[in-house]
Amino acid sequence: MAKFLEILGPGRVSAVIDLKFIALFAALFVSSSDGINMEGKYLLQLKSEIRDVLHNLDNWSPDDLTPCQWNGVNCTSDYDPVVFSLDLNSMNLSGSVSPSIGGLIHLTYLDLSFNQFSGTIPGEIGNCSKLERLYLNNNNFEGNIPPQLGNLVSLFKCNLCNNKLSGSFPEEIGNLSSLMEFVAYTNDLNGSLPHTIGKLKNLAIFRVGQNLISGSIPVEIGECHNLELLGLAQNQLGGAIPKEIGKLRYLAELILWDNQLSGVIPKELGNCTDLVTLALYQNYLVGDIPVELGNLKNLEKLYLYRNSFNGTIPKEIGNLTLATEIDFSENMLTGKIPAELSSIKGLRLLYLFENQLAGIIPPELCALKNLSKLDLSINYLTGSIPPGLQYLPDLIQLQLFNNMLFGNIPQKLGLYSPLWVVDFSNNNLTGQIPRHLCRHSNLILLNLWSNKLSGNIPPGVTNCKSLVQLRLGGNSLTGGFPSDLCGLENLTTIELDENRFSDPIPPEIGQCKALQRLDLANNFFTHELPGEIGNLSQLVVFNISSNDFGGRMPPEIFNCTMLQRLDLSHNHFEGKLPNEIGELLQLELLILSDNMFSGAIPSIIGKLSHLTELQIGGNQFFGTIPNELGGLSSLQIAMNLSYNNFSGNIPPELGNLALLEFLLLNNNYLTGVIPATFANLSSLRGLNVSYNDLTGPLPPIPLIQSMARSSFIGNKGLCGGPLGECGVSPSSSTSPSLREKSTPFSKIIVIIAAAVGSISLVLIAVVLYFMRRPVETMAPLKEKQLYCSASGTHISPREGFTFHDLVAATDNFDESFVIGRGACGTVYRAITQSGRTVAVKKLASNREGSNIENSFRAEISTLGKIRHRNIVKLYGFTYHNGSKLLLYEYMSSGSLADLLHRESSFPLDWDTRFMIAVGTAEGLSYLHHDCKPHIIHRDIKSSNILLDENFEAHVGDFGLAKLIDVPQLKSMSAIAGSYGYIAPV
Repeated sequence: MAKFLEILGPGRVSAVIDLKFIALFAALFVSSSDGINMEGKYLLQLKSEIRDVLHNLDNWSPDDLTPCQWNGVNCTSDYDPVVFSLDLNSMNLSGSVSPSIGGLIHLTYLDLSFNQFSGTIPGEIGNCSKLERLYLNNNNFEGNIPPQLGNLVSLFKCNLCNNKLSGSFPEEIGNLSSLMEFVAYTNDLNGSLPHTIGKLKNLAIFRVGQNLISGSIPVEIGECHNLELLGLAQNQLGGAIPKEIGKLRYLAELILWDNQLSGVIPKELGNCTDLVTLALYQNYLVGDIPVELGNLKNLEKLYLYRNSFNGTIPKEIGNLTLATEIDFSENMLTGKIPAELSSIKGLRLLYLFENQLAGIIPPELCALKNLSKLDLSINYLTGSIPPGLQYLPDLIQLQLFNNMLFGNIPQKLGLYSPLWVVDFSNNNLTGQIPRHLCRHSNLILLNLWSNKLSGNIPPGVTNCKSLVQLRLGGNSLTGGFPSDLCGLENLTTIELDENRFSDPIPPEIGQCKALQRLDLANNFFTHELPGEIGNLSQLVVFNISSNDFGGRMPPEIFNCTMLQRLDLSHNHFEGKLPNEIGELLQLELLILSDNMFSGAIPSIIGKLSHLTELQIGGNQFFGTIPNELGGLSSLQIAMNLSYNNFSGNIPPELGNLALLEFLLLNNNYLTGVIPATFANLSSLRGLNVSYNDLTGPLPPIPLIQSMARSSFIGNKGLCGGPLGECGVSPSSSTSPSLREKSTPFSKIIVIIAAAVGSISLVLIAVVLYFMRRPVETMAPLKEKQLYCSASGTHISPREGFTFHDLVAATDNFDESFVIGRGACGTVYRAITQSGRTVAVKKLASNREGSNIENSFRAEISTLGKIRHRNIVKLYGFTYHNGSKLLLYEYMSSGSLADLLHRESSFPLDWDTRFMIAVGTAEGLSYLHHDCKPHIIHRDIKSSNILLDENFEAHVGDFGLAKLIDVPQLKSMSAIAGSYGYIAPV
């Protein structure tokens, strides 16, 4: 041992060596020969635990006298060279890092970054007391940050980012007196930030975003006087932003987004006059935007969106003359848009959407010649669109949807601007569509839905080669289907619904090979569907309901095997439903109601395993209901077979439809009893079997026994429940004389025939005009009554929950009942008196007033109607003294975040992960595309993906995003544009 110490020499042994390290030295010495020196032995021990698939370390040989010629090793150039640098970055190395690294006590530079090292960071690195730069980033290191790093008093750069480190920050970090840059973002670090951080007087960069850090930001951060970048985004930090940050005069970037920070923005931030980027978005900040922010004369990017700021936008923001991007969206800002913003001449992006701003769009904004993205959507703006906007030379995105704008769209819009996205939907705009919108051949999205526009679609739009989505529904546009659209090879969406288009669909429609969504509902299109529809191999949604189409369904349509939603309702289609319908294996919605289809229902429909809604009411189908329909295991929204000529028994197999919520069999010729298997319809919320030939007592099923009498009348042999005791003569209301067996269409024909002799020919013509959709006034009336009832049920759940019931069920919202927290509120698990488990979300909001309550009720009323197997069901709500509670379906397996990040979680195999990913995509697709109005989620993350007992994904928190009718491109532009600003820091 004495010889061992003699070889090392007195100046070569670290002052702190634990027993493990001494043992390692001894082992290395005992096994040594007269070859490689001690530093070489340490490196060979390091190599022995590394997997080197690319053979980068092959020249590390024990036969050398020193390691100074080895790959990645650098030595001093004196007569007794020592290793001062070890650079192994990007060598595809894996394995663990041996504690022998601590023997390299002369190291000043250590870089193991961009490899696949795993295991823990050895604490022995703390023996390398001369280390100045340490790069362990982009590996798979786990465990704690070793407190021994606090011994590295010479360290001025430390990068640990993109690993799997956990645990809290060691207090010893405050000992790194030379530290200038500390980077540890994208790990799983937790606990609070150490108060000793205030001792780091030289610290310039501190980036620990995308971790699990909680607690508050220590006020001692204000003592780091040289700090230039503070990045704490995507953590769980709470409390207020400390005013002491105002002492940081050199601070250039303050990145605190996506935390749980609350309170107001301290006015002291106005003292940080070197600030270039201020990102406070996605927190719980409240109050006014401080006027002192106007002092930040060097500020370029100001992101305050998705908080709860109220008050007005201070005119002092106009003093930020170097600003290029300002985003105040998704707050509760009121008042007018200040004209002073026009002083920010270099402004490229201005997002003020989803606030409560009123007044006109200031014409002064047209002076912002560098403006490329302007989104003022979802406010209360009035007046006309300023004509000057059409002259902005760099404008690519202009979104003004969901306001109260009126007047004409500036007709030169697009002539001088290379527009990509134009969305003016849901306003009161009149006049014609400008013809220059695609002048620069860049236009991707044109959404003018729900205005009062008239005239034809101009050739400048129909010939726009770059166009991907065209949404013009809900206007008064006229003309035929523009055949020029069929030459646009990028076009995926055509929505012309609710206009006054007419004439046949041209056969050129088959040239739209990229088309995925075609919605022509509620127009005056005529004739038969062209067979060329079958060429649309990418078609997912096809809706031509409420037109004047006739003839047979073209068999070519069954070539569209990607179809998920097919709606041909309210037309004059006739003939049998072909067996080829079974080839549409992706079909989710099949809506053929109110036509003149006849014949038997193909049993192969029972093979459509994805079908969630089947609507074929108001036709002339006959025969028995196929038993195979009981195999539609995904059927959830409704099965509507009403107003047909079905006969025979109700198949007991329908009792297998455990997800089904509405079953409509009324106005047919069904016989026999209501099957006892209906007891298995655990999700059923509405049943109508009225006006058939059913007999026997109602099954002793509580749901059926408690239903309204109108669900069963017209069946002279039924009794029990709301129909009264069996054996008692039925009342006159159920007598056969009041039975209505004919289809709604034939009923109206009879009425009109009787009226011919007593009304003028003019009146007959009017009546005949309205006869073109006869079942609108008959069959759907009954359906709509049920659906109105259904929507009411969605608002008030089956059980009569009250606010006080929920208070009792959660012990006054005690913490012990909390199962989750999110940006919109706290979620509690509640068990009702009947034993039913529900999730209760208590919304976080400080808004009050009758207008807020009415708005809340209106939005939830719409959200309650949403039904999809991958969407968390909203059962109901209550609004009491400003407290807003939402009742959701309880998800027993928790959230995806729980399963991915908690150590005790159930392990997910790849099949389950794939199922969760697909289910999430299905739910989001439904929200973004198929809801009317469309709903953009805006906060999709693993904690908002909830899992049932079968690990089926259900998207949650969707209803807490603002209801908007905006296509996915909105989320790709305004939302992605704003939420993609800052990388994890």
